[in-house]
Amino acid sequence: MDIEKILEKCDHTLLSQTATWEEIKAVCDDGIKYRTASVCIPPAYVKRAKQYVGEKLAICTVIGFPNGYNTTQTKLFETREALRDGADEIDMVINIGELRAGNTDYVLNEIRELKKACGDKILKVIVETCLLTEEEKITMCRLVTEAKADYIKTSTGFSTGGATFEDIELFAANVGSEVKIKASGGIGSIEDAEKFIGLGASRLGTSRIVKIAKQAKDR
Repeated sequence: MDIEKILEKCDHTLLSQTATWEEIKAVCDDGIKYRTASVCIPPAYVKRAKQYVGEKLAICTVIGFPNGYNTTQTKLFETREALRDGADEIDMVINIGELRAGNTDYVLNEIRELKKACGDKILKVIVETCLLTEEEKITMCRLVTEAKADYIKTSTGFSTGGATFEDIELFAANVGSEVKIKASGGIGSIEDAEKFIGLGASRLGTSRIVKIAKQAKDR
């Protein structure tokens, strides 16, 4: 697969706690130059980033990040503010504790509320696969499908592990036909990116593919 085709599926990501506006701006420049699907950045920078890129690039941000244990109302406030600021896509973290306790109604209703707030904007649901059992992952496939979210996403990149090939295969076998898959966390090579896409991922959360494209251009 051509690297340009892979870049089209990348959410070029900078979510470091130390990220400055100059660094975010550079990520936006890269996103435009390399035609990534979006840039995924902290909520505090969404308004400036959207003003900076205009319609040249989609702006994605994170909600309830990275732990997911904010109240639903807090996540809704974050989501609405991000959308007002110009976010095109929302990546939310589920309440993992409620899922593990078997309170699936809570998790389902929260996703539904955020999708309602998003309207026609894209909602991706981060389930943090490294903290879940296989049964819990399958349950999340069902809940994300039932809530009519747009994507199920593996990871925040801030926990104990990132995307695995096995998890993408599991998602592909269990999500509804309308739900897409985002692999995120630890995608470090073109070969890995190609395999994730081949297994069913429509998006990749990574900063490394742009870096690889830059290095290739410099040779």
